[in-house]
Amino acid sequence: MVYRVHRQVQVVFFSFPRRHRAHLILHTSQRLLYEAEPQLRTARMALEQLSDVVQRCQALPDDRYTTEDHDIFTIAGRTCIADGNSAQVLSIVLDEKNQDMVRCLGWNLLPPLIQVLLKKEDKTLSQCLAIFNHLLKTCRPKELLIGLLEQLEQDDPDAIAESLHLLLNPLQKVLLCLGSRKASSLGMTLSSVLDQVAKLPLPHTKEQEEDDVFSLCRCCTDLTDFVRPFVHEARQNLLNSKTRSDSTNMAAGGQDRDKEDELRTELLKFGMKTLSHPLLEVQLKDPDTLPLSPLRTFATEILNTLSAIGESLPSLVYRPLLKRKQVPGFLEEEVRYPKESLASLALLVFVHHLAADTFPSVFSPVFCLRCNMEHIFLLLSRTEESRIQKGLELYEKSLVRVDDGSLPADLLEIKTFLRVPQNLVKVMTICPRHDLRTKGLKVLQLSIDKFDTEAKYNFFQYMLKTSNHSGVEGYVIKNIKNQIDFALRPGNGNTWFEGAHLLPLLNKVFSLPDGPETDLLQYMDRVMESLNLLRYLIIRDKVTENQTGIWTELYKIEDSFMKPLRFDLNMSRAHYERELHNTVEAKKKKAKTEESVLSVSVGDERLPNMTSESQIQALHSALHTFDMIESVLVRIEELIEVKDDP
Repeated sequence: MVYRVHRQVQVVFFSFPRRHRAHLILHTSQRLLYEAEPQLRTARMALEQLSDVVQRCQALPDDRYTTEDHDIFTIAGRTCIADGNSAQVLSIVLDEKNQDMVRCLGWNLLPPLIQVLLKKEDKTLSQCLAIFNHLLKTCRPKELLIGLLEQLEQDDPDAIAESLHLLLNPLQKVLLCLGSRKASSLGMTLSSVLDQVAKLPLPHTKEQEEDDVFSLCRCCTDLTDFVRPFVHEARQNLLNSKTRSDSTNMAAGGQDRDKEDELRTELLKFGMKTLSHPLLEVQLKDPDTLPLSPLRTFATEILNTLSAIGESLPSLVYRPLLKRKQVPGFLEEEVRYPKESLASLALLVFVHHLAADTFPSVFSPVFCLRCNMEHIFLLLSRTEESRIQKGLELYEKSLVRVDDGSLPADLLEIKTFLRVPQNLVKVMTICPRHDLRTKGLKVLQLSIDKFDTEAKYNFFQYMLKTSNHSGVEGYVIKNIKNQIDFALRPGNGNTWFEGAHLLPLLNKVFSLPDGPETDLLQYMDRVMESLNLLRYLIIRDKVTENQTGIWTELYKIEDSFMKPLRFDLNMSRAHYERELHNTVEAKKKKAKTEESVLSVSVGDERLPNMTSESQIQALHSALHTFDMIESVLVRIEELIEVKDDP
């Protein structure tokens, strides 16, 4: 299209007589010059203003520059750079006579310089880079720091990555020039940088991390390089402080030690914040999946940083159990060591096995589990699926190291050992992701397997009392059946799933939550598992042996469970059969025009917009459920009659 237009212009141009072409060219040139005149005039004025203010200030000391001088230098200098007159600005900046002025005012030229450097394709790039480097060497560090941090703020992910890549190294040089006064400025810089990193999208797949499609990996690498000299300084300070033994020197160096503590405090805040984001947000890949993982390397560097500044990784992970002490510094305990950051650290150690060699082998798997339960509870209490997934992973990894049947019952006196299962119930029942619900059930079973017999018994009682979910209660009752079956085998007898101890647990199992008015559809899982357990006990435990005590309590079970269930079953069946009959009759009466839309109630919930066909199908499904319950109930009644028959 552009080519055709260009050709048409050529045709029109060469259609003019030769003598007219020169006039046309002259007229066009004059018009272009006229249109460009304001811009050229502005550029010339800016250059003249910059030259004037520079000449005027050459004879003044730096404390005599006026606000007007400052404003003219800033506006004129920025305009010159933006309009492409960087060569002239470079000449002014490098002039030895102007160094006092550059030292005081030069940092104001950073915005247009950084814009050119970020674009990378401007024809004045080399001059702008030379100006930028000279300003870094000449200007006062505090003002440079402010100017650079102002240019760090971006919104677009690509711009964020490029800005960080360009400015982190200059920021590092500026901070190093501040000497012992750098701690607070370093903290401000790291906070600003991490706020920018938090805006970047996270890689979720192996390919996204390998290709660094969101530039997060490059930013993390740049951040590691940026903080390295400060970590080295803090570590050296720490080593030096340990070697001080002369009390006079220690007293004299008190102020220096305070500044050293400030530096370690800022680096600790940085480490804690990175543990929370991005490290708790991303899903680190195993070495088998991604041998060279930038994010895994970054996580390792953060752990090394914490160790270098004197933080013991085992003490951080086990902080919930270890005796808390007064920590010197500017931060309170909860602020200094955020719980979410400590949970992230536990994940890196126990799930991803980073820095695992720094943990003493004397800590038993049970002790590690006790410590991690605080972190697990925190993660599973959150609603974000990423947090839930990591909580399940940490719980699973902490449990697999524990021997089966080794967790004693007194652990259930610790709140987290009861609160975590409550969170698991929420995951299994309301989490939108099927894989997390399945994982939650798997981890629940794993935790049950680790309890000893008494702990299992107490845990089952607690779950039947608190879960308030038929599916979970049914699953617990199934586990009770398995434990009774194991106890009844030769050589496996125990006092908790036989005889007198078992009966209170069976009383909880063989009961209807709402008596004869229990919604059998809602509690189907619990009712079916209870009936299956009762049938198993009647078949497995002989009347003459009565190891479980079932035959002693059977008359109570018949009165409190079987008879109310039979009544409830008959009433529910009659209700649903009547509903089915009415629905079928209503459908027959409808004209063959348009399918009617009905609604049906399931329990107390009314489900709208169901066609009559869907309603009939739902009612048939309910009646089928009643048939299953009655089938098992009838078999139990027949077994009891046979057992009672002499």
